[in-house]
Amino acid sequence: MQYRYGRPLSAGMAMLVVAAAGVVAASSARAAPPLALDVDGEIRVTNNAGQTAYHFTNAQLLRLPAHRISTATAWTPRATFTGPLLSDVLKTVGAYGKEIEIHTLDDYTCIVPVSDADRYGVVLAYSMNGRRLEVSNFGPLFLVYPRDAYPLELSGAAGDAKFAWQITSLTIRN
Repeated sequence: MQYRYGRPLSAGMAMLVVAAAGVVAASSARAAPPLALDVDGEIRVTNNAGQTAYHFTNAQLLRLPAHRISTATAWTPRATFTGPLLSDVLKTVGAYGKEIEIHTLDDYTCIVPVSDADRYGVVLAYSMNGRRLEVSNFGPLFLVYPRDAYPLELSGAAGDAKFAWQITSLTIRN
């Protein structure tokens, strides 16, 4: 018989406690959400049926070299963000435009210069502090700039506007 606060648990309550423990264990052991990213616009390399875009699968994104940025954001304390360099994604697709239009799950759109990719070493992060990002915490992909390394350039409203999360696609434009 199991006890709670000095009282025996009923059989139904004991089963509920065991079931809840199983749900907690299963949720902590669940797999990371799959990564995907579509890139279209001014690109030379495509791989979709219509030859209009490049679709990165989970495996393709994870095969790109992983890089880390340790920085604070307006939404997080200092953390270590890991993912491929934005410049590696752009090289893979042969991007030749000047701007990147970023699209997210919640229909947010922002535009950043292609030159930021090399200038700042921007990362398309899929993990924060070693844990995969989920939709509920900036995932599956979060565009992260090294804000702490360039506080005068990347702080404030203009700098914050360059950070985007829940990214689903990029459109390269001239």
